Amino acid sequence: MRARLERPATEVFVDRTFLMIKPEAVRSGKQGEIIDLLVKNRFRIVRMKQFAFDAPRARSFYAMHDGKHFFVDLVGYITSGDVVGIELEKEGAIELLRELVGATDPAKARPGTIRYMYGTDLQRNAVHASDSRESAEKELAIVFHEK
Repeated sequence: MRARLERPATEVFVDRTFLMIKPEAVRSGKQGEIIDLLVKNRFRIVRMKQFAFDAPRARSFYAMHDGKHFFVDLVGYITSGDVVGIELEKEGAIELLRELVGATDPAKARPGTIRYMYGTDLQRNAVHASDSRESAEKELAIVFHEK
């Protein structure tokens, strides 16, 4: 009797991450183009909603910057209009999304990235993307927590 060789199951690890389309990109109607880029880059949209941050939720979202000189302006900016929060899924999602988003400063972003195409300055850089699994979990909980 021949022994049957069994291959170990290959586990595909799918990450979830968070992307927020910021107020100026929503105001200028660019959210559809940005979402289209996500889909073209094979990110799967798990959840998505358009909403406005209130000040307490914005302070919670940006708590890591509390005490920094720009914190008050940041909270004021992010509460200035609607945003679109998107939970995305893909193998290697966090790193791949950060590549697609580009450098924080649109002037330093690589051509073809979201911030290069839609950002205007360091604060109004069109989108926010989680930088780690921990950040993604925290940000998803803040944005998709239903009262």
